[in-house]
Amino acid sequence: MYVVVGLGNPGKEYAATRHNIGFIFLDYLAGKYGFAFKGTKWQAETAKDLSWGYPVLFVKPQTYMNRSGVAVRAVADFYQVDSSRIIVIHDDLDLPLGRTKIMTNRGAGGHNGIRSLLEHLGTNDFVRVRVGIGRPENLVRVSDFVLSRFAQEETEKMREELHRLEMGIRLIMEEGLSVAMNRINADQA
Repeated sequence: MYVVVGLGNPGKEYAATRHNIGFIFLDYLAGKYGFAFKGTKWQAETAKDLSWGYPVLFVKPQTYMNRSGVAVRAVADFYQVDSSRIIVIHDDLDLPLGRTKIMTNRGAGGHNGIRSLLEHLGTNDFVRVRVGIGRPENLVRVSDFVLSRFAQEETEKMREELHRLEMGIRLIMEEGLSVAMNRINADQA
């Protein structure tokens, strides 16, 4: 089984914000394949699905971004999932909007959700799917920017990116990490 984690913050005030791209992606999949998330004892909403032909557990930590590792560790321990089979989707300021990169064995890169995962899993060998949200223009504070909603003209670009994210994650599972990295990381301008 693979565990696919979307990082985000719970609550309506954070829904559809740049920082919640992981939740947005998992909600996209739930709508597409008709599965529903439910609360669990692990401080996460989860959904098991077989739409891709093999079991996948989708996880939305409800611990807030900075404590995501608490929930992910609890889920991984319960299901006895090796960290190399955990795929984490998160926002990335260092990539332009519409750009996605798949990687593993890296540091937090300034992302507090990833820092929490590194701390609680005790390893960096989980797969990271970095989804570009761009950097703020002018003097907008980074914290305000990541908690802002996508502009109207950005929304269509993000919808296209959700399809690419799904393709990348399926490639990881079906053809391996190297194939997915080569295809997705290079397949963008």
